[in-house]
Amino acid sequence: MKRKTMVPVAIVLLVLLDQLVKWYVVKNIPLGVVKSFIPHVVSLTYLQNTGAAFSLLENQQWFFTLITLVVMVGAFYYLYKHLKGSLWMVTGLTLVIAGGLGNFIDRLRQGFVVDMFHLDFMNFAIFNVADSYLTVGVFLLLILMLKEETHGN
Repeated sequence: MKRKTMVPVAIVLLVLLDQLVKWYVVKNIPLGVVKSFIPHVVSLTYLQNTGAAFSLLENQQWFFTLITLVVMVGAFYYLYKHLKGSLWMVTGLTLVIAGGLGNFIDRLRQGFVVDMFHLDFMNFAIFNVADSYLTVGVFLLLILMLKEETHGN
């Protein structure tokens, strides 16, 4: 299968995985209850996040809608422009788009984002699958930018 058809399929599958995990958590874990998943590593809890990371800018849905639309337009543009280029670039952009869409669906549908992963071994924000996509995607894009900056590619 060519990249031109693989990428949209990958985005849809990643968003579906995110939404399925969120659905499972909402159906099986009461709001605010913590359940051990991998002892001493990861617990699952159901939280409703109306803000961004670390609950910043709570209840600013108009702001998140605007930012998400701007980022998605830019990410889709760069994805289309670089579709035949670096696999790392395509992967990073695919992850950013899937993560953005996963959380955007929650915000539009419910007015909040479902978060569930709690790292037991450190004090860190509770996050979801889409947040993981965004983190890895942005990390890949930053590495690519730094590589281009230092090597002039």
